[in-house]
Amino acid sequence: MTAPVTTTATGSELKSLYVYGITPAGIRAPRSPGVDGAPVRLLTDSGLCAAVSDAPARLLPRRRDLHAHQAVLDELAAQGPLLPMRFAVLSPRTDALLDQLRADSAHLTRQLEEVRGCVELNVKGTVVPGHFADLVRRDESLRSMALRTRRRPDYEANVRLGEALALGVRREARRAAREVLDRLTPLAVRTAGGTTDGDQVLSASFLLRAGEERRFREAVDAVARACGDRLALSVTGPLPCYSFVEPRPATAGR
Repeated sequence: MTAPVTTTATGSELKSLYVYGITPAGIRAPRSPGVDGAPVRLLTDSGLCAAVSDAPARLLPRRRDLHAHQAVLDELAAQGPLLPMRFAVLSPRTDALLDQLRADSAHLTRQLEEVRGCVELNVKGTVVPGHFADLVRRDESLRSMALRTRRRPDYEANVRLGEALALGVRREARRAAREVLDRLTPLAVRTAGGTTDGDQVLSASFLLRAGEERRFREAVDAVARACGDRLALSVTGPLPCYSFVEPRPATAGR
């Protein structure tokens, strides 16, 4: 996702700033050291703070730096609403970042109010292989194919049956994923879809009021029991509200 007030980079950038997130003004600077052990400081303008540190000469996704990034975000989030940046978001200069805070202040302030008192939970669903017997009983075409293969077994017939069963299992898992979304979406303030593939057929982030987290987890447990033969669910969080930081608004006339 495009950061709202910075540009993303993964290499070195002379005199650049590493940006952790945006908060309302008035917070304390995190005590945790930032990426590459650099102290974190706050840049304030237009009622907003940007938590930054000096960017290292070489920026790589090392475990210690990923942990440092998260530790800074945890301290910021404990003080109030936060628009978190992904790892490796840089701004070229202090004055450029402050200019962006001023230019985007209304947009950023609105987003901070939208995530105030909220957390993000991510739900993923992966295909459960092997429930072939139930699938064959419910699907007439698969039942006929399995019967023909049993009567006249050969290599190609077995391959075709295996491919058809795999497609059927994924189809059932995708159907279960839609059922999960139908059940969970009304419980969230907002929902954002993530990347899926052949095996991971569900990835969605949910913006929740912090007081609703327990109710949401109970709903996940219930729907997991209902579709457990088709879809394996996992929940990650609470997380900073990464999925609900919107790109900066387009300039008028562009």
